[in-house]
Amino acid sequence: MDFDDALPRARPDDLIAQIGRQDLDRLSVSELEDRIAALAAEIERTRAKMTQSVNHKASAEALFKK
Repeated sequence: MDFDDALPRARPDDLIAQIGRQDLDRLSVSELEDRIAALAAEIERTRAKMTQSVNHKASAEALFKK
């Protein structure tokens, strides 16, 4: 099975799908390290937003249970 087959089908303008299709062969080691750092920062930002959303939902549910 090809790696591309494992990726979920997405809209053509989906940024995540575009990132997954990018050719990494043309990038230097330094550029790959920069890419990893940028992606790691985005993952952390996304996790923080997810945590904030879960906490907000829990607060709202607790408020309305009273």
